[in-house]
Amino acid sequence: MAKKRRKKYPKLPNGYGSITYLGGNRRNPYAVYPPATEYYTSTGQMKHPKALCYVRDWNVGFAVLTAYKAGNYSQGMEKDLNEMLLSDGSVNDFAQRILSDYTLATRADKKTENTCPTFKEVYERFIDWKFNGKKQYSKNTRYAANSAFKHCAVLHDKKMNEIAVSELQKIIDESEFKYATLEVIVLHLKQVFKFALAEGIVENNPTKLLKINIEDDDEHGVPFSDDELKILWDHQNNEIIEVLLIMCYSGHRIGELYVIETDLKSKCFVGGLKTKISKERVVPIHSSILPIVTRRIKKYGCLMNIRRETFRKKAYKLFEELGISKHTPHDCRHTFSALCEKYNVSDNDRKRMLGHSFGNDITNSIYGHRELEELRSEIEKIRIE
Repeated sequence: MAKKRRKKYPKLPNGYGSITYLGGNRRNPYAVYPPATEYYTSTGQMKHPKALCYVRDWNVGFAVLTAYKAGNYSQGMEKDLNEMLLSDGSVNDFAQRILSDYTLATRADKKTENTCPTFKEVYERFIDWKFNGKKQYSKNTRYAANSAFKHCAVLHDKKMNEIAVSELQKIIDESEFKYATLEVIVLHLKQVFKFALAEGIVENNPTKLLKINIEDDDEHGVPFSDDELKILWDHQNNEIIEVLLIMCYSGHRIGELYVIETDLKSKCFVGGLKTKISKERVVPIHSSILPIVTRRIKKYGCLMNIRRETFRKKAYKLFEELGISKHTPHDCRHTFSALCEKYNVSDNDRKRMLGHSFGNDITNSIYGHRELEELRSEIEKIRIE
């Protein structure tokens, strides 16, 4: 009579543990072992973990390992599992028990084996990709990226695919920075996650819903008076006043000084913040501030070399010393707009240099194109008196 072959069972996944058949003359011939944490002893011998239990059926052993991996195993539970398997009325319950534990075990695996890089690791890859290519970026652009990264310190060690929009929003909402600073932080968060999405690191981009929940101060401001501008020019060698004059005669926001490109060869600024129009705008460097711009680029490699809040504090103190009424940095942008109006700079060109939309004016928004030198002839209408 031919010897009856023992039924073959499927191979268990790596790290799941093992079920070993010990022989048919035992009441419980299957030994159930947990996953090995150490594979060799100090002498080089294979090290086997202690068995969790011994069972009469392989399926019961599988149920025990599944419960163990899910964190639901308790000593002696194999007896209940064995009775469930042997009882015709409980076969379905037995299957449901395995399925439930297997679902938990799978989730635990995904959580344990999350190999996604951290925010810091992705940021470093992004910076390498962005700044080590053919395109050259200024020091202030690098500074802005580094500053935004520091403001997101709470995310540095978090897995990229575990970061939710609520966490990102909390960083923005709990920040005490001004609107313009928050714009820079949001801009860089969007760039990092866009890079991660393109690289297949994450499947979703949570920054799509990110918003700034404070009032934009772009529409509020008081221009410097003619007398106040004269005082600034009389003290133009002061480093704080240098920056104020650059903003007054270019229309750039303080936050934009960290990200715009300065092209000394073509004598223009390129870039901005907020809208697509603003980010793509080109502003000629007014001849009056060209020496200041050149000096700062040669000295610092950028237009803005100090933190925004530090700049504000020093500017407010300086205004008091010089007898100038208190102005915010954003008042410089309003000053540029006022100067354009005073010296009859084309209204359309003023909008272009400020990065404003033409609204319903289809002719200018779509067909309005201006060369750099045409813009330069307009901005040079502004005189220093």
